[in-house]
Amino acid sequence: MKQDEQGQYIELGDFLKVINLATTGGQAKILIRAGVVLVDGKVETRIRRKLRNGMTVEHEGKKFTVDVSTLK
Repeated sequence: MKQDEQGQYIELGDFLKVINLATTGGQAKILIRAGVVLVDGKVETRIRRKLRNGMTVEHEGKKFTVDVSTLK
């Protein structure tokens, strides 16, 4: 996890790897750039999109809620 002035966050590409939707950063980048990943219900194409607690990530009908404190 990373920290900025607004608190802890994880980048979208890293999150996809943590939840096993991608095994490498390259795979995460392909998924994100293809426009098949949604963040809070909207298509997200930024690989380094900051995700914070409570945000949702969706891919192929699967929905994941971000909880930065439980991620390694």
